[in-house]
Amino acid sequence: MSATLRDVTDALEAAYPPALAMEWDAVGLVCGDPAEPVGSVLFAVDPTPETVREAIDSGAGLLVTHHPLLLRGVHGVGADTPKGALLHTLIRAGVGLFTAHTNADIADPGVSDALAAALGLAVAGPLQPEPAEPLDKIVTFVPVGPAIAQVHTALSDAGAGRFGNYSHCSFATAGTGQFLPLDGAVPAIGEVGRLERVAETRLEMVLPRSRRNQVVAALRAAHPYEEPAYDLLEMAPLPSSRGLGRIGSLPEPEPFAAFTERVAAALPATAWGVRGAGDPDRPIHRVAVSGGSGDSALGAAARAGVDAYVTADLRHHPASEHLLDGTGPGGPVPALVDVAHWASEWPWCEQAAGVVRAALGGSVSVSVSRLRTDPWTTAATAAPGAVSSAAAHQPTPHHTEARS
Repeated sequence: MSATLRDVTDALEAAYPPALAMEWDAVGLVCGDPAEPVGSVLFAVDPTPETVREAIDSGAGLLVTHHPLLLRGVHGVGADTPKGALLHTLIRAGVGLFTAHTNADIADPGVSDALAAALGLAVAGPLQPEPAEPLDKIVTFVPVGPAIAQVHTALSDAGAGRFGNYSHCSFATAGTGQFLPLDGAVPAIGEVGRLERVAETRLEMVLPRSRRNQVVAALRAAHPYEEPAYDLLEMAPLPSSRGLGRIGSLPEPEPFAAFTERVAAALPATAWGVRGAGDPDRPIHRVAVSGGSGDSALGAAARAGVDAYVTADLRHHPASEHLLDGTGPGGPVPALVDVAHWASEWPWCEQAAGVVRAALGGSVSVSVSRLRTDPWTTAATAAPGAVSSAAAHQPTPHHTEARS
């Protein structure tokens, strides 16, 4: 049985939930009919004329990219605009376009996990963890009998008792409840003015705090008592495995110059190459990585106490100020490795392809584009010693450079 476009996007959204995307982002299905059969899917970092043509020429029914085509709001997609022309080309060819951007950055595993794996790092956790969804626990007391299943089902349907791939999770213990109905009460069990002791089950379920009102309302509606007793407890916050960037370790420490060469060998070649800032002899063991533009996380890398930080698009002033600090809260500031943006995110394509491969098996074929869509196409390096006489008297910072 052939897969549909919806089958593929459902698998991708399960791995990279759209709810994780940042508010400014645009993720999900850009074009395509979810009901259409899809026999082949192509994965790429960028939706460019080259990757669109590759998708069409290869017979793919869906192009999946990391970067959005339509990131900012648009009022039209006329074919006389570059992006509109790409959409028209895709639609005419019957090829869908799907994007997983910051949701793939934050997911576990996500973009930075793929980068870490390419470098041979054992990941310990996120560099900038996402706050875990706050949880409550509801505890209620239900008379023994059919009402237990009734209340349990109502709480589950309202969102309680879900953990990962499991639902209807709960814990129950037997006990005895006691109450005295007063004037005006309409008790489901017992009489006004008479003390009652009832065999009850204590039912406990955890729920997302965002579902608190719905779960309490479901309890009141399903419970046989006029005034059901319940406790609502706020759970302690839990660490999250989701977030931007990752922290990991090399199997053995190695000099920074060798580590820079490791990065260059692990990623696809670009004109930008791989640049390193730091003492070439510094031992590197713990490493932070962040796929894509990462100078906003320089402080987080310093606080993490890692030996090196690998990312893309490092700017002159933030990098210089980071190195000037010398020592951060976590010890000596990490050495820096700056790679091309496209190269840092390209390993994710194989990870995403693996998601679809695992979910749909042989019903759809997957492939990863090897076209270099990095915008930089040429590079030149000045001859050694080609500096002014004034500059020649200035101290030279430790640096290293590698080109793959």
